[in-house]
Amino acid sequence: MIAEVRKEPGQTRNIGGSWHTDHSYDQVPALGSMLYAREVPESGGDTLFASMYAAYDALSDGLKATLEGLSAAHSSRHVFGPDGRARQGDLAGRIGNPELATQDAIHPVVIRHPETGRRALYVNPGFTLRFEGWTEDESRPLLQYLFQHAVRPEFTCRFHWRAGSLALWDNRSTWHFAVNDYHGERRLLHRITIQGSSLN
Repeated sequence: MIAEVRKEPGQTRNIGGSWHTDHSYDQVPALGSMLYAREVPESGGDTLFASMYAAYDALSDGLKATLEGLSAAHSSRHVFGPDGRARQGDLAGRIGNPELATQDAIHPVVIRHPETGRRALYVNPGFTLRFEGWTEDESRPLLQYLFQHAVRPEFTCRFHWRAGSLALWDNRSTWHFAVNDYHGERRLLHRITIQGSSLN
């Protein structure tokens, strides 16, 4: 699937401006994403990445044991649905088909990567709502801890875009965040989402 990621000089909000994993709300999540820079601002507009391998490895043995048997609910509705965050402010109209944002999925909180066999944390602040069998209120404290833990500086890196840059990442073992620090300038990238396989 090919999509355009665009922010015009008069717009204040960007697409992807919070930590997330692409398509974790799908029953079969995306394997990865490719992003190609067509136009970039003079400065700013970098993308941050966080390693969910490193985040998992740094957890205590006790927390790893607690998470091992848990699954979590992911959804697209609260972001891309008719009343979702992506329909508000100057993001309205920039992401189409709100009626199709009906994806809900349950995935293990800790996955074993299909290719590497390594364990990785598989929740994200963008699309993970709660643990399966728990209420959102019960889930919130532990999810918030995991979300804060996962973006510790030692687990992250920063990618600086130039026109013609191409980035490829694995959505099963990373989060990303498009930094919105280039107001008044244009940024245009093309994204390809790569089909994945089941995580269960």
